[in-house]
Amino acid sequence: QVQLVESGGGSVQAGGSLRVSCAASGYTASMYFMAWFRQAPGKEREAVAAAWTGGISGYYADSVKGRFIVSLDNTKTALILQMHSLKPEDTAMYYCAAREFAGGALSWSRPSWYKYWGQGTQVTVSS
Repeated sequence: QVQLVESGGGSVQAGGSLRVSCAASGYTASMYFMAWFRQAPGKEREAVAAAWTGGISGYYADSVKGRFIVSLDNTKTALILQMHSLKPEDTAMYYCAAREFAGGALSWSRPSWYKYWGQGTQVTVSS
């Protein structure tokens, strides 16, 4: 059973930086696609950034390009999101998601495309 556990997050003032991590366990497939989503109260869950264990480049939502950096650790079982120049609108619960993926059609920004989800970690940015 795949499990995803988020850590990090917290509270920071606007312009600051935070780092969130997602540790995966129970992987049995050779390659996975992992992503960060976020959801603010009263809003839909939205994709933030993603990475593929079989690829190199990251995937980013337009709203975070140039500010956030997504990466996989050396074991490719942890997804890390470094967030810089944070804005109050970045405030949300951040969720990690994953699915088996060996290549092909990609729908990385669609929540329903993912099979596994973590419990979330809160990120709060004050103005």
